[in-house]
Amino acid sequence: MTMTSPIKAPELGLPQPAHRATRRPIRFRPGAGQQLRGGPFAYAALAVVGIGSLLPLYWTLVAASHTQDEVLATTPPFVPGGRLMHNLDAAWSQAHLGRAIVNSVIVSGCITAATLFFCTLAGYAFAKMRFRGRGGLMTAVVATLTIPPQLSVVPLFMMMSDIGWGGKLESVIFPTLVSAFGVFFMRQYLTEALPYELIEAAKVDGANNFRIVRSVVLPVARPAMTVLGMLTFVQAWNDFFWPYLALNQQNPTLQVALGQLSASYTPDQSIVMAGALISTLPLLVVFVIFGKQIVGGIMSGAVKG
Repeated sequence: MTMTSPIKAPELGLPQPAHRATRRPIRFRPGAGQQLRGGPFAYAALAVVGIGSLLPLYWTLVAASHTQDEVLATTPPFVPGGRLMHNLDAAWSQAHLGRAIVNSVIVSGCITAATLFFCTLAGYAFAKMRFRGRGGLMTAVVATLTIPPQLSVVPLFMMMSDIGWGGKLESVIFPTLVSAFGVFFMRQYLTEALPYELIEAAKVDGANNFRIVRSVVLPVARPAMTVLGMLTFVQAWNDFFWPYLALNQQNPTLQVALGQLSASYTPDQSIVMAGALISTLPLLVVFVIFGKQIVGGIMSGAVKG
């Protein structure tokens, strides 16, 4: 008796059963969705960076609270002394810092407000509006960042003199009402953060361009505007080169007034440090007030999706 081999399905012309699609089980990584925690090395590195960042400010406080002989001694002091209020009063009276602080607040506030307004509008136009020559204009704006500001000092000074703004705060405010970096920064942010669907929905509802900017663009751009406003305010507050050329000693900004403290042949370093401490305190106050908004703006720009 012979054994016959079983007949396979292809030999009978029958269709073969389809293979079932196999699905891999979804595996969740441990800790997904939880807050990340740094290890000891991360905390140690952050501590070193934080201490290193605070050392210049601490040394300014120490030097401002001692005499010049103690600061310039072979072994300088490392703890604050008892002459802080005396040196602060001397720096305030010698450099007339009261008027200088008011001028710096006016200049920095006007420059910051104008930069946020114009750069946000320009950034929105370059990011979401279609018009001829948009790419070439954006390239020209970015190309201006490569031009050293020292090249424009002479024609800008002559222009301010012809207008009659020599020695006035207008000569410092108006040339810096808008910045190429601000336009580029806002354009890059709005390109990713502002979807076209929001703009189209606003147009369907009958909103004009002014209403779109006020109700759609500004709320979306608020985190980036906070970061840009802080950077612009700090830059305008610390600017020395152009205000030193455009203003005079009777109407200076804070940095120009502090330059007068060290303009003598033998400046008192403790009083100079006291003036530097006065100029730093407003920036610290601004950062304490708007610190959370700045960090939130940076994080919202870093997270996509």
